Amino acid sequence: MNTNRVDEIIDRYGADRTATLAVLQDIQAEYNHLPREALTETASRLRVPLSEIYRMATFFKAFSLEPKGEHIIKVCLGTACHVGGGPRLLEQIERDLGIKAEGTTPNGRFSLEAVRCVGACALSPLVLVDEEPHAKMSATKASKLIAELSAD
Repeated sequence: MNTNRVDEIIDRYGADRTATLAVLQDIQAEYNHLPREALTETASRLRVPLSEIYRMATFFKAFSLEPKGEHIIKVCLGTACHVGGGPRLLEQIERDLGIKAEGTTPNGRFSLEAVRCVGACALSPLVLVDEEPHAKMSATKASKLIAELSAD
């Protein structure tokens, strides 16, 4: 891992410890997870105890200490999506990818997450692929979407 990129991110915030959360968000966006080396560098540069950095990194569900897949698929299981078939979608995608929710395929192409409400109830059931919404999904549509993404 290149810590120069982490230093660039930290420098954007003036190495200000009050920007710790924003720094972690940018590192997560850059690497698709929070690498240990990046957390160590962040603690050092911001003069924050490494334990505090880890506390933030593990408290917020948006952060991951493990590498995520190239494509992150989120299945909404909020009330409207749940009633509309969200659990069936999740099961179908788990079968199609051969992984369970919160897992990543062995080839690193896909990570699958079950999320609560994404605030798009009128589009339920909803699947997000790399934050792009796919509305009114069915198990058949989900399988087709996975096949298209796998072919890329």
